[in-house]
Amino acid sequence: MSPVWRRELRRLCYLLLLALSIGFSFHQPGTALALALAGYTAWQWLQLSRLQHWLQQGQSTPLPRTVGVWGAVFSETQRLQQRSSKHQQKLQAIINRIQDSTAALQDAVLMVDSHGNLEWWNHAASKFLGLRAPVDVGQPITNLIRNPAFNDYFNHGEYDEPLEIKSPVNSRIHLQFNITQFGRKDRLLVVHDITRLKQLEQMRKDFVANVSHELRTPLTVVSGYVETMASVSDQLPPRWGRMLAQMSEQSARMEALIKDLLMLSRLETTQQEQPQAVAIEPLLASIAADARALSHERGHDIRLSIDCPAQLLGYADELRSAFSNLVFNAVKYTPDGGKVELSWYCNDDGAFFAVRDNGSGIEAHHLPRLTERFYRADPSRNKATGGTGLGLAIVKHVLLRHEGELLIESEPGKGSCFTCHFKPQKLAGCMPEHKKAGTEVNPVEALTAQRTLAIKRDSVASFSGSSST
Repeated sequence: MSPVWRRELRRLCYLLLLALSIGFSFHQPGTALALALAGYTAWQWLQLSRLQHWLQQGQSTPLPRTVGVWGAVFSETQRLQQRSSKHQQKLQAIINRIQDSTAALQDAVLMVDSHGNLEWWNHAASKFLGLRAPVDVGQPITNLIRNPAFNDYFNHGEYDEPLEIKSPVNSRIHLQFNITQFGRKDRLLVVHDITRLKQLEQMRKDFVANVSHELRTPLTVVSGYVETMASVSDQLPPRWGRMLAQMSEQSARMEALIKDLLMLSRLETTQQEQPQAVAIEPLLASIAADARALSHERGHDIRLSIDCPAQLLGYADELRSAFSNLVFNAVKYTPDGGKVELSWYCNDDGAFFAVRDNGSGIEAHHLPRLTERFYRADPSRNKATGGTGLGLAIVKHVLLRHEGELLIESEPGKGSCFTCHFKPQKLAGCMPEHKKAGTEVNPVEALTAQRTLAIKRDSVASFSGSSST
């Protein structure tokens, strides 16, 4: 037992003895004892009332002073109050420091509760998003940022990829939103100003487009002179023949490079028009025929199977360019006599166009970078497999414009499989099915009347200079 309680018991015993002695003096010991206990009980109630009153005052008034057990209770309460006050001051200092450091950030930071209501933001958020304190506190964030893309992104709940939109208060500012969930479905929004990056990207696009366009004229002149000189090569010294052949070859390669750069620039800069329903079966049949013409004497077994002859919402020229790059690459990197299988099929996940070959294959560490510009898995750059290194970059951009994705599977020595995946909503319905799935399409039957010899030559020449690897 603590000393405080021992002293309290002694006081109670002294009180009771005093009451009994006084009671015996007046011959009323029971009455005196009852009065003493009533007084002791009243004292306890008085101290309890003082403590309850102090707590009701919000602990802002000085703590009452007393003796006995209640004095110890009051002292311990005051000690706990002081300790709690120190902890609160430390926590408040930490919170203030965090808020001050967050407010000093150049990136906007916002806190949103589980109901989507705005709780707190820093100064940069006011600048980028036009938020006003305290009017906007507690308002739904989707009411303050009125952008359909942001509303869909915020309400969808999948924040693996950031969202890029223009500032609602300044259309010249480009913002990137990153959302992180924490706590009980609360959300933290971090908004970056990427205007400078957008400007640099636009400068790069403009530079590539302008330089590629300006190079076409001098290159055409050079190619014309080389072709003219080659036509009279029998009148020139013998050693000039090899020089003219190399000049002609490199001119053709430069033309292919410029053509691919202009294609990429157009994909990046032009606004999308209204997509049209593209018939897949004649498109793939035409590409397969071009691939057979490209294979020529190499003896490739090129087969095309169409499981669902659907129509795809998109742009025919872009789809032809993307599919041709995949098919022609497979022909180039497959040994003589190898197999190249082209297949179009559909399921609940959408439509797929797969190009599978049994060529040399690609090592795993190359796969993540295959769609980068000028990246080549084959560093040799020889004439047989060399290209511009832009083929798969074009494929990637075309699929992005069609809301699709490129899936790559490859194993060295066993071949590769490049698959274009399109979402179900991109299918415009099925055409009348007049061919069985899995059967090879007759190239003569598949070629359309609009496919001319000039276009065929252009596709083959484009392939000769357009390669992704």
